[in-house]
Amino acid sequence: MSTISRRIVLLSSAALAGAAFLGPALADDLKITIGYQTVVEPSKVPQADGAYEKATKAAIDWRKFDSGADVIAAVASGSVDIGYVGSSPLAAAASRELPIQTIFIVGLIGESEALVARNGAGIEKIADLAGKKVAVPFVSTTHYSLLAALKHEGVDPKSVEILNLRPPEIAAAFSRGDIDAAYVWDPALGQIKTTGKVVLDSSKVAAWGAPTFDAWIVRTDFAEKNPEAVRDFVKVTGAAYAEFLAKPDAWSVSSPQAAAIAKLTGAKLEEVPQLLKGYVFPTLEEQASDKFLGGGTVKAVEATSAFLKEQGKIDAVLPDYSKYVSSKYVTQALASN
Repeated sequence: MSTISRRIVLLSSAALAGAAFLGPALADDLKITIGYQTVVEPSKVPQADGAYEKATKAAIDWRKFDSGADVIAAVASGSVDIGYVGSSPLAAAASRELPIQTIFIVGLIGESEALVARNGAGIEKIADLAGKKVAVPFVSTTHYSLLAALKHEGVDPKSVEILNLRPPEIAAAFSRGDIDAAYVWDPALGQIKTTGKVVLDSSKVAAWGAPTFDAWIVRTDFAEKNPEAVRDFVKVTGAAYAEFLAKPDAWSVSSPQAAAIAKLTGAKLEEVPQLLKGYVFPTLEEQASDKFLGGGTVKAVEATSAFLKEQGKIDAVLPDYSKYVSSKYVTQALASN
């Protein structure tokens, strides 16, 4: 063998060895920043036990946010790759043409979000909110539900002093008596219920024609560069939902699942089983159907956007929202099962 031939063989061998070494290292170097909220739902269990890290083979930086609007701001800045948001901030973000895709519908919101009036505030029904101070995180699902309820009951929003407060601020203001009512989710919801009463919850608002839901979104550029990681994130999330839906009663107060959820969310352990029933959780198979990511979610985002435009919360409604919803990853997750 000539000197040149030997050099080629040696260089080729070194290159192959280097590629073999770099391959796993690059995979192990994948970092994902995920913005989550303190909502009581099944995927908190794999978050607590490290299942997402194991499936994606990535280092995950879990960052807690108090509202979907905060998550959207972080996603828009590029500091969060995957985020948990409600349908209202999702619609607002899509209407502003942020580079995002909806990849998983967490659940249809029911009793898990509610309007609570402080004891002694003189509020028995929606009409009684006129002239009162009502707190809500702006551009959230509860903000949307509050405005929808006021519209349904014929109450002028301008007659209500609607304050923009985050959930922790709501709980504190409620306990001080600074506000008369609030529309919020747990753990703040559970806290204000101790000195107030539920006037309305989101299952009723949904029956009035204004349903809300929570969802996981991803930055489009991150998904394009890391499709397998997004697929595996969806797969783990779907598995958690399947486990809960198969035996919901097993997620009792004494279960490790309830303990993990309570620890991550700050919800009271004894309330976790009931709070889980405050949502309608779609299965992984249902995610890809026409009811959800296969078509229904696009229509829901369109309807929410139209309402937000009517209320002056966004400037314009897009002619097409389909690029902001993708069934690709749930389909791939199902195929890899």
